[in-house]
Amino acid sequence: MGKSRTRAWARTYSRVVSGASGRVLVVDDNKVIRQLIRVNLELEGLEVVTAADGAECLDVVHQVQPDVVTLDVVMPRLDGLRTAARLRADPRTRNLPVAIVSACTQYEVESGLDLGVDAFLAKPFEPSELVRLVRQLIERREVGGGGPDGAVEETERAGRTGH
Repeated sequence: MGKSRTRAWARTYSRVVSGASGRVLVVDDNKVIRQLIRVNLELEGLEVVTAADGAECLDVVHQVQPDVVTLDVVMPRLDGLRTAARLRADPRTRNLPVAIVSACTQYEVESGLDLGVDAFLAKPFEPSELVRLVRQLIERREVGGGGPDGAVEETERAGRTGH
């Protein structure tokens, strides 16, 4: 039988980092994964805000105004792919770089690409890969570039680990 317990949602985490070189909204229902991602990005001088699922992400994204959003795929209330679709449908977040950080199936990768997800990073990942990917997305946004240029390498890795 599936999970049926009710739990209170954790408050969104936000810490202002003086001199931060970018702001990342990290969305994952696993608190340990959120903390792992947060710590690694903060160590690299990035400001991090966290959310526990896609619904919470959509609640805070306009207030937070992140430079990049990372999304897990499997989350309660609103999963990562549906969250990405809603971010792309909103004119205010249409061009916001979105990276899926999840153990994706090939179908999920293809669906994400169809929705306009910019990059994929397969779990488990090396923290240095995460930092590199987020920095690339921030830099691409700063120069006004678009399109999933960095998605191919990450997509291929996600596809290989999904089988």
